[in-house]
Amino acid sequence: MIKIEDLYDLDHTLAEKYLKNFIYPWEALSQIKEMIYALGDTLSGDFIQRQAGIWIHKTARVAPTASIASPCIIGAGTEVRHGAFIRGCALIGDDCVVGNSVELKNVILFDGVQVPHFNYVGDSILGYKAHMGAGAVTSNVKADKTPVVIHGDSEIETKRKKVGAMLGDFVEVGCNSVLNPGAIIGRNSNVYPLSNVRGVIPADSIYKGADNIVVKKEIL
Repeated sequence: MIKIEDLYDLDHTLAEKYLKNFIYPWEALSQIKEMIYALGDTLSGDFIQRQAGIWIHKTARVAPTASIASPCIIGAGTEVRHGAFIRGCALIGDDCVVGNSVELKNVILFDGVQVPHFNYVGDSILGYKAHMGAGAVTSNVKADKTPVVIHGDSEIETKRKKVGAMLGDFVEVGCNSVLNPGAIIGRNSNVYPLSNVRGVIPADSIYKGADNIVVKKEIL
């Protein structure tokens, strides 16, 4: 339930070949920078190299007030809105929305991802058509600065100080939620607004609270 193959349809990202080198998604965080530079050299003429290490598809719409650091790839049809802050090491897929006051750092956003309003997404991978509501953020460093542990059926040491959230395909995160370091949310799951999410949330679930996770099929 927490493997790359469980969370993501790799047909919806330029990082497909890269991600196939790993079993767990957090393992891919350490080489996103190198992966983006390598991909940039292979992109078609539909991508414009705005400056060293930054490739933007000619159909993408990028506000002049957005700040983009290298390396970064922005896919076809994606909209980067006023005041967005892309700090680098960001692979942003096709038809995404990166909105006002959104900050991205060391991330892979699959096609169709929406982070449209006041989101922070760091050291994270967001699956196909995942959506984060206004003010929802990832927390990528523990308060005591020790390596992040994945809390699921067993405890898995990531050996990384910085791990944000891994959102499966079609995940919906409600407004003003906090995804704690190492949070993993399975495909097609929903998170209620104002949630404080820790650990692994199963696929096809509705997260109402740590002690109130409902399987979707049970309430249809």
